Amino acid sequence: MPRSSSILCGALALLIAPVLAACSSGSGTTASARPSASASAAVTAATAVPSVGAVTAPAAPSPSASVSYPTTDAAPGAAVPLVRDAFAVLQATYNDSCGSPGNCEYFLNRLLDNLDDLDNAMKASSEGPKHFAKPLAWITQMQTALGSDFSFANLKKHQSLLVGTRDKINSWMQSYPEDYR
Repeated sequence: MPRSSSILCGALALLIAPVLAACSSGSGTTASARPSASASAAVTAATAVPSVGAVTAPAAPSPSASVSYPTTDAAPGAAVPLVRDAFAVLQATYNDSCGSPGNCEYFLNRLLDNLDDLDNAMKASSEGPKHFAKPLAWITQMQTALGSDFSFANLKKHQSLLVGTRDKINSWMQSYPEDYR
């Protein structure tokens, strides 16, 4: 293949790889506003160019610099989950922790997303936000403490607050079984 054809193929791959990565990463349900480390690595690997020239991709802005609550976005037209469904997903975090090697970042991000989804569900519930005043206040306190910094370092710093918020909500919900059955 002539050199100009290989350069053209390389340039075409640079243009197509990010589009394909973006199209194949959507699940049709919810998407986190924070890209996962593996997704970032996949995009970086897909856009890497062998030393054909001085082509570099622009650095992506830090996701925590521009993200605010909610941290998870529903798919267009998707209904907000019911409180019982969001609470069930949150309860599943009891089987997870930072105790497993390499699991802490995943766990804390999952916990944050699940608390955010429960916050949205409680606000949209037919019971109304007044019914969920205490859990919503706890989530707001947690969100205020985190600010807009969703970095692993900040989540780790606030790990006890994240877990404590989950635990307080769990205790509160046990007094209101009609909300999650």
